[in-house]
Amino acid sequence: MLVRPYGDTRDDGAVQLSFTLPLEDSACAREAARQFVLKLGFETCELVHAAPVSDTHTFFVAYARTREGIDPDQVAPAEQAADEALTFEEINTFIDSQIGRKLLVVGACTGSDAHTVGIDAILNMKGYKHHYGLERYPMIDAHNLGAQVPNEKLIEHAVTVNADAVLVSQVVTQKDAHVRNLTELVELLEAEGMRDRFIVIVGGPRITHKLALELGFDAGFGKGTFAEHVATFIAKRMVARRRTHNP
Repeated sequence: MLVRPYGDTRDDGAVQLSFTLPLEDSACAREAARQFVLKLGFETCELVHAAPVSDTHTFFVAYARTREGIDPDQVAPAEQAADEALTFEEINTFIDSQIGRKLLVVGACTGSDAHTVGIDAILNMKGYKHHYGLERYPMIDAHNLGAQVPNEKLIEHAVTVNADAVLVSQVVTQKDAHVRNLTELVELLEAEGMRDRFIVIVGGPRITHKLALELGFDAGFGKGTFAEHVATFIAKRMVARRRTHNP
């Protein structure tokens, strides 16, 4: 069954778009914005907002309509880093029974990125939205190095404390800055022959598991994930690695 965007009436195909064009706000710029939307394949376009964001750029909001639809039964869900997360209690019991010692996790927001909200949500004891951070887990020793940490320093600390997992948070993605920084981290690990020494995970609002795998990480966690998702993945991956090395 096809489904279409919903505005005022079911299947009316109404959508809202927002975008910026490098044009000074003017009648000509507004018409250019309207025609741009039509070029995207929409049947109608009503420009409902235009505001200059600088002397040379204008922000637009438009309402448009489309006849296109999608059959949700034919959509394959995006690959996830982990199955349904274990609970706080289940994770600690799993680590204790299957691994028999605390897991040591080191995390930081690396590169020039100064936003700690992501790494704090996963590591800090108080967590986020009533989801405890890894510092509260009895069977996890979590080290939060903060923000703007050079990749070299993160690796150095992970080696010093003999970490099991390394977590990297990336919030700033302008001009793919996160891709360059994450690529550098993996390349540094590979150059030192240490890529397989750690479970390496990246998280952030624009991160997907697919992107993480493409960049050489073990897993990626984006919006809607919490500490228990990360902890479940690390614990299960640790057990899987042990079984691989000790069949």
